[in-house]
Amino acid sequence: MSDLSVFFAQNAEAGQTEPFIVSDRFKGKDGEPVAWELRSMTEAENEECRKAATRKVKTKNGTMVPETNTDDYLAKLVVSSIKFPNLKDAELQKSYGVMGAENLLRKMLLPGEYASLVQRVQDINGFNKSLNELADEVKN
Repeated sequence: MSDLSVFFAQNAEAGQTEPFIVSDRFKGKDGEPVAWELRSMTEAENEECRKAATRKVKTKNGTMVPETNTDDYLAKLVVSSIKFPNLKDAELQKSYGVMGAENLLRKMLLPGEYASLVQRVQDINGFNKSLNELADEVKN
């Protein structure tokens, strides 16, 4: 039987952060592309994103059922995983003529850049791993 203390919060590894160059269009003073800083999140944070993107809709028979807007959910997931740049900065939003972090992200990035960022955020949050891959990691 294993020691249960390995699961205590103080013994768990902290969330993961990593640099990611989203676009070559954002360059520092040295002319080199500036990396964004991405972080992993908890399932509780993920659930907040999902709930914020879910609305009750009326079905044909009149009952209300929850429906999640996938595009809205992914935008919230990405924004929540970005540590730098601060997408909630009012001055940054104003420079693009938008309000809100999700709107800013959509305005800042080209479609391919956005898709690449979404993929990386999903990877850092463990959505890229199948159950078989997770089982193999546990065995090793």
